[in-house]
Amino acid sequence: MPFSVCRDGEPVPTALRSAVVAIGNFDGVHRGHQALIATARDGGRRVGRPAAALTFEPHPRAFFKPDEPLFRLTPEPVKLVLLERQDLDAVFVRRFDEGLAALSAEAFVSTFLVEELAVAGVVVGHDFHFGRGREGDPARMQELCRAHALTCTIVPTVSEWGCIVSSSAIRAALARGDVALANRLLGYRWFVRAEVRHGDKRGRALGYPTANLRLSDDCRLRHGIYAVRVVRDRGTFDAVASFGRRPTFDNGAPLLEVHLFDFAGDLYGRSLDVEFVGWIRGEELFESIEALVAQMDRDSSRARAMLAADEAPKDS
Repeated sequence: MPFSVCRDGEPVPTALRSAVVAIGNFDGVHRGHQALIATARDGGRRVGRPAAALTFEPHPRAFFKPDEPLFRLTPEPVKLVLLERQDLDAVFVRRFDEGLAALSAEAFVSTFLVEELAVAGVVVGHDFHFGRGREGDPARMQELCRAHALTCTIVPTVSEWGCIVSSSAIRAALARGDVALANRLLGYRWFVRAEVRHGDKRGRALGYPTANLRLSDDCRLRHGIYAVRVVRDRGTFDAVASFGRRPTFDNGAPLLEVHLFDFAGDLYGRSLDVEFVGWIRGEELFESIEALVAQMDRDSSRARAMLAADEAPKDS
């Protein structure tokens, strides 16, 4: 069955009825989410049923607290790419709005899961809450699933490096510049996807031409210098990147500036994936252009060494 995305207002295809569904926000699609998805996928395959993920947009926290920006690890398009890589049959994307927020726990199961999505089983995490006012918890989900003849599996916590895997823990790690921990909790290198835009061409004058990418306003990645890899349709390139306000020049809006090693070409208007491999240093104000360029030389050398030694995050 080819992977598909089923959204609000679209009828559930016959091939996806009676699916085993992993439920969550899945921001980051980290190792904990992957455990949920694997449980749903393996459980569905054992009984010959499709496996899917059920996720919500916007993120419920953005719905309940619109004035408090949420650092999204994976905006919806990236989240869907990562979910497709999990060998699922489909993803159900449902709008989180007043109607969904007002459903009781019982209605969430009977009306939403049973009548609308026609699921055969659910998989949720140990800390899953649902229904109006978060009245439902995993125990309540099991009780309601029994009443409606659905299977229900609760997945326990997943830990890495002594840390419970969660989207919040990954956001906090990236806010500190701790790329190594974030990538370990994710199970892959965290990446951003954005279009290359025109800048002031300052990097070219300094001998370091850059691809400039504007990240979401909610991005809370620590400002500084990183070793990165750039993935595009024609291959993968090692690079060094600066994320921040450029205090030596204009202290402007945050921008991701990426210098690709051993690359010549026009990237304007292209969408790039930038994978973060390692932290080098924090953003600094330099007294002269010469001092800045000398530091950029050192940063590039360190980035090359880090990338040469890099290994993808491994399973425990």
